[in-house]
Amino acid sequence: MKGYMYILQCADGSYYTGSTNNLELRLAQHQTGEGANHTKKRLPVKLVYYEEYQRIDEAFYREKQVQRWRRDKKEALIRGDYNLLPELAIAYRDLDTVASSTSATEEITLPEVLEGSTDTVASGASATESASATEEIPLPEVLEGSTDTVASSTSATESASATEEITLPEALEGSVKKTLEGSEKAVSSRASETAKTRASETAKTKTRKK
Repeated sequence: MKGYMYILQCADGSYYTGSTNNLELRLAQHQTGEGANHTKKRLPVKLVYYEEYQRIDEAFYREKQVQRWRRDKKEALIRGDYNLLPELAIAYRDLDTVASSTSATEEITLPEVLEGSTDTVASGASATESASATEEIPLPEVLEGSTDTVASSTSATESASATEEITLPEALEGSVKKTLEGSEKAVSSRASETAKTRASETAKTKTRKK
């Protein structure tokens, strides 16, 4: 037995979805108020859409499916905009879930107080880094003076040692000179004595030969 799924538009603009095995008879019943309670309170009604099936149970199954659709999806089916049906497949009960998932993916904005504090911390950190990178650490005045004194004394010592010759004290110079003069006199006296001895020995040798 064939079956039909149909959609009626009532006088108040609402839609009624039903199923039957005799479409003409069922439409007449709705018009006379013998149909469903929804249609008999909203007369007149008119047929705006129907589908034909080979069995009545298939039409009944389709009726229950379309009844759960939103109004805009039913109107897309009536107009024949079948390509819009997948986009309109979300039921009313699923809208809250979609909205909550969408809000979960949005960025979390900080309150103004926290935003101001984070900006202050960031600017303070950048200022500290720039100051430490560009400014030298000054030494106290006492340390500065001591380092300058040490540096100047060191440079003076190095220049003096590099340019001046080593001089002996006067006492040492005199003793050295005296020692050298005494040794020279001793050597000369010994030489003269040796010459005299050799001369006397030569004279003696000549006398003996005679």
